[in-house]
Formats: sequence, C-alpha cells, structure tokens
Amino acid sequence: MTRIINLRQARKQRQRADKRAEADSNAARFGEPRMAREAREAESERADRTHQSHRRDDR
Repeated sequence: MTRIINLRQARKQRQRADKRAEADSNAARFGEPRMAREAREAESERADRTHQSHRRDDR
C-alpha cells in the first residue's frame, strides 16, 4: 500500500533541508579563523602553481 504524502509538508521539509545545508556551508566558509583561511588559500594556490608547472606544452 502506498503512503499518503502531504505535499505542503514535503515542500516545507525540503526547504528546511536546503536552508540547513546552506547554513552548514556558510558556517564552514565564514566560521573559520583568518589564519586558517589564509593557510588554506595559500595551500590551494601552491598546489595550483605546482600543477601548472607540470603541464606539457604539446599543442
């Protein structure tokens, strides 16, 4: 037997879950200290430079 679903409640639950996911991502992005954020950005830039330096120019 199928389960009866209230579409209004399902829509609200989905919206709550989306807001919760967005809040979690914002907390992770804006909630970290400046030194940690700068270290993460520097590591990302260093990895990008290393990756670019290993590219082949065989065009």
